[in-house]
Amino acid sequence: MAAHIRRRLRKGATTTAVAAAAVAALAASQAPAATLADGSAGNGDPKAAGEDTASADNDGAATGNSPYYTDLPPLVTPDKPGSSSNLPATGSAEAGIPASILAAYKQAEQTVATTDPNCRLPWQLLAAIGKVESGQARGGRVDANGTTTSPILGPALNGQGFALIKDTDGGAYDGDAVHDRAVGPMQFIPSTWASWGQDANGDGRKDPNNIYDAALAAGRYLCANDRDLAIAADLDKAVLSYNRSTEYLRTVRSWFSYYQRGTHEIPDGTGTLPTTPSTLSPNPGPSTGPSATPSPKPSPGKPGGKPSPGPSKPGGGSTSPTPKPPTPTPTPTPPAETFGSLENAGTGPLRATAGQEFDERVSVRARNALGAPLAKVPVTFTVTGNTGTLFTGGKKTVKVTTGADGTATAPALQAGEKAGEFTVTAVAGVGRPRTLTYAATVTARQADAIARTDEKELLAAPGEKFGHAVTVKATYKDAVAAGVAVTATMVKDPLGLIDNDKGPYFKDADGKPVRTLTTLTTDADGVLRLPEIFADDTEGTFKLRLTTEGGASVVIELTVRAPEETAPEETDPEEPVPGKTETPEA
Repeated sequence: MAAHIRRRLRKGATTTAVAAAAVAALAASQAPAATLADGSAGNGDPKAAGEDTASADNDGAATGNSPYYTDLPPLVTPDKPGSSSNLPATGSAEAGIPASILAAYKQAEQTVATTDPNCRLPWQLLAAIGKVESGQARGGRVDANGTTTSPILGPALNGQGFALIKDTDGGAYDGDAVHDRAVGPMQFIPSTWASWGQDANGDGRKDPNNIYDAALAAGRYLCANDRDLAIAADLDKAVLSYNRSTEYLRTVRSWFSYYQRGTHEIPDGTGTLPTTPSTLSPNPGPSTGPSATPSPKPSPGKPGGKPSPGPSKPGGGSTSPTPKPPTPTPTPTPPAETFGSLENAGTGPLRATAGQEFDERVSVRARNALGAPLAKVPVTFTVTGNTGTLFTGGKKTVKVTTGADGTATAPALQAGEKAGEFTVTAVAGVGRPRTLTYAATVTARQADAIARTDEKELLAAPGEKFGHAVTVKATYKDAVAAGVAVTATMVKDPLGLIDNDKGPYFKDADGKPVRTLTTLTTDADGVLRLPEIFADDTEGTFKLRLTTEGGASVVIELTVRAPEETAPEETDPEEPVPGKTETPEA
C-alpha cells in the first residue's frame, strides 16, 4: 500500500507538510474493515495469502491476470457510515456508484444469499472489484438493460507483458480469434465465462457485457470452494482467485473498506473513469486496455492547477510547447460479422416410421458476437447412424448457408428401412467450429389391423402337415401396410396370452420344431403367407396368434384329428354276386 500512497502523494503534494497531512488522512480513512489474512503481503505470491489451489488449478484467475486500475479511494470518509443503501445522490462522482451498476451488485448479493447463504457475499466486494476492473463499467455507461454501450475489452493475452492465453471462444465474446481478452465490466476471460456465466436479467442470454449477468457470475465465482466471505482469509482467497496479485488484493481491499463505510448513487454515465492501469503493454501502439489512454494530470503548482511553463528563452517564451493530451483510443468493438454462436432454431422431435419422410426438418440459427442473427454462414449437416436414413436426394451430408435471419434449414430426412436411432450434426465456423447434435429415431412400419384372407378350415392329421397355408393381410389406416414385422406364436388360450409347447409347430432352418417365428414381414401388398405348419401326435384344437408392429393381432384356430374310419359296405345274401355262377341244389 506504501507504493500506492507514494504515487498519489506525488500527484498532488507540493511540500513535505502537505504530504504528511495526506498520509495522516489516508491512514485515518482507509483502514480495512477486516484485516488481511496473515501473510497476504508476501511478495505478490497468492499462496502467501493462503490461496486455495483448487480454484487456481481448475480455472486460474477469472481475469487471466489482466491489467487493472490502481487508483485509490478519496481521502475523505463518506458522511454517513453504515447507511450506504440509503444515501442520497450527492457527493463526488469518483466516490459514487452509477445507479444500474449499484442495482446489479445488490441484486447479485440477494440472489447469492438465497442460493448460497453460507458464503455471505457483500455487494461492496463486487463494487470494489468492479471499480478496480472497469471503473464501474466506465462510469456506468450502460443501456436500460444494463449492457455496456460498447464492449469493455482487456488487452490481448499474447504473452507479451501479459499472460499467454490462446483463443478459447473463436472470438465470440472478445472479437479475437487468436488470443483471449478479458471482457465486460467484471473482466472475465472467455474460458472462465464459459463455466461461470449467468443470465441474471432473464433475457435468455449469458452476456459478460451485461452488468447484471457479470455481477452475479462474479459473486458465484468468489463464493466457490465453500468460501465464507465474512472470514478475512476466505475473502482474500476469493479476491486473489480473481487476479493473482497481492497488489491487486490491497487495491480491492481499499475500495471494499471504503464502500463499507458508505457510498451514494449517481446517474448512469456520470461516473469518473480511473486513470492508472497496473500494467502497460511493453509494445508500442494504441492501448487496448479497459479504458482509453489516461489523460495527463496538471502539474503541481499554483492554485487552479495550471500547467507550469518550461524554461524560458531569452526574450520570453518557452523552450517547448505545453504537451497536448494524447488522443484516446476507443476500445475495439467485435465486428458484426464475427461468428458468435450456433443454436437450435426450433427443430422439434425427429421421429418417423421406416421408409417415410420426417415431418420435422433440422434448422439452426447463427448469431454474431453481439447476439444478432448472422447471415451467409455455411452450415454443414451430416447424418450418422445405420438406419439407412438420408437427406432428400440420397445424401448423408449437405451444406446450407444461413439467410438474412441467420437460419439454415437442412433438406427433409427420408427414413431408412431399419428401425433405430441416429444423429444429425450441424457444424459451422472455422478455427473453433460450433456444433449442434440432434437425436432422431426411425420406428418400424406399423399396422393397425391384420386378418386372414380366407375362411377355409385349417386341418391336419397327427404327424402330418396342414394341407392349407395360412395367409393374412395387414393394413394401416385402411391402407396396405407393406414391410410390417409380424410375429407368429402357437398359444393355448383364446386371447393368445399363454404360449403352447405342444400341438402344431413350424420348422427352423435345421428342420427342428419351433412354435414362435419373429422374422416374418408383409410384402408390398401387405400380405404374409406363413411357412408350412406341422402337427405332432396330439389331437385337439389349437390356436395361432399373429401380432404386428403397431399392436394389431389375430388368433387363428388349427385342428389336429385323425381321419374318420369308413366301415365296409354290407351286401344282401339273396342278391347274386356279380361274376359268380350259382349251382343248383341237388
